[in-house]
Amino acid sequence: MPEGHTIHRVSRDHRKWYAGQRLSVSSPQGRFTSGATEIDGTVLGRVEAHGKHLFYEWEAERILHIHLGLYGKFRNHRCPPPEPRGAVRLRVIGEARAFDLNGPTACELITPAQRETIVARLGADPLRKDADVERAWQRISRSRAAIGKLLLDQSVIAGVGNVYRAEALFVNRIDPARTGSTLSRDEFDRLWQTLVDMLRIGVKYNRIITADPESIGKPPSRMNRSERLLCYAKAVCPRCAAAIKCWELGARKMYACPKCQA
Repeated sequence: MPEGHTIHRVSRDHRKWYAGQRLSVSSPQGRFTSGATEIDGTVLGRVEAHGKHLFYEWEAERILHIHLGLYGKFRNHRCPPPEPRGAVRLRVIGEARAFDLNGPTACELITPAQRETIVARLGADPLRKDADVERAWQRISRSRAAIGKLLLDQSVIAGVGNVYRAEALFVNRIDPARTGSTLSRDEFDRLWQTLVDMLRIGVKYNRIITADPESIGKPPSRMNRSERLLCYAKAVCPRCAAAIKCWELGARKMYACPKCQA
């Protein structure tokens, strides 16, 4: 499933490419025909992301809610776009660009009230200026669940996925199995700032980069996947050369150094 940086990058790009335009909207697959008809030929106002959710604000307070889930994917095109490929749930065509959406978990028109309900269920988003950091701290500091599990709970912190949780905990030398209630406020603040910094880099380069490019000797755009990460899916720790431990935590594979994160 895409992590928060991907969704915020889509939001940023679609806002730049389509906001203020009267757009052609269709559902080649046919599963979103009714919704597409409602907004076809209307003007798109804003595009915003919250965690892993996208909200497109159209005229007359119509909001398109998209959640990619495990299989959702955007395909971007220059106009005129090619013939739809696969089961295209949504096609949007603007003045110079177009995009197709395949396989999302959610693609629906909702009301402003429904949007508020969705957002209310989500935790603080490290990429949003209005993130309620105090609320995230209160949830974590009172929890007996493992911090490695809490970071995947979208009602605690929205937008963090499997890779970012492993990398942020590694950077801060925090054992993923520690309960949230054992973290000090200082540890939480450093962890939060690490997530903010990592996700911002992800938006900028449209990929997860947690390693220092200078230590690799390459610019970020030329680093391969293995070079971009510190401990996730690695065999040995880059700090102490101990074997990286892998186990299941929160129904996902967790990676950590048993020495540096003891």
